[in-house]
Amino acid sequence: MKTLILNGSPRVNGDTASLIRTVTEGLLGEHKVLDTYRCDISPCVDCRYCREHPGCAIQDEMQEIYDYIQQCDNILIASPIYFSELTGKLLDVGSRLQTYFCAGFFRGEKPILKPKKGAVLLVGGGDGHMDKAYETACVLLRHMNCYTIHEVVSSHNTNTRPAVHDEQALLGIRSIIKLFQSKIPVSVP
Repeated sequence: MKTLILNGSPRVNGDTASLIRTVTEGLLGEHKVLDTYRCDISPCVDCRYCREHPGCAIQDEMQEIYDYIQQCDNILIASPIYFSELTGKLLDVGSRLQTYFCAGFFRGEKPILKPKKGAVLLVGGGDGHMDKAYETACVLLRHMNCYTIHEVVSSHNTNTRPAVHDEQALLGIRSIIKLFQSKIPVSVP
């Protein structure tokens, strides 16, 4: 079992990172964590290369992530909430999934054959809502061929309580791990 974790947090030891560590400690198999604030991945520049060709014209660390997306069984998107949305750096990486959209929409191809399970882990301390961020994350997951997606797991009081002390979030993480390790067939559209 392989799991890709897209970490949208700029804080190396923040609440999102601590919850990701909790996830990885419980996972079986291999996992790869992409720290979007520390990776060498440029955002999509709408060059239109992927409308006619597989892949992406930008040659950077995303090429390795495309390979891992093809191989993995599970994808977790983890992010703090900024103005009720995923972080900008995570959205930059997400914009590079345009190649998958173009493969289906313009070229009539299925770019990722292996179906996957997905989950979203959100952290916040402000007064923003998580619905929009969860919806955006689900769009990104579907473009990576995840149609079995766990309900959102969140810790939304991190200004007053560290996320690792949020019992509801920890229960949700255990449920994500159970889904990722299960033999439940994944949904396909």
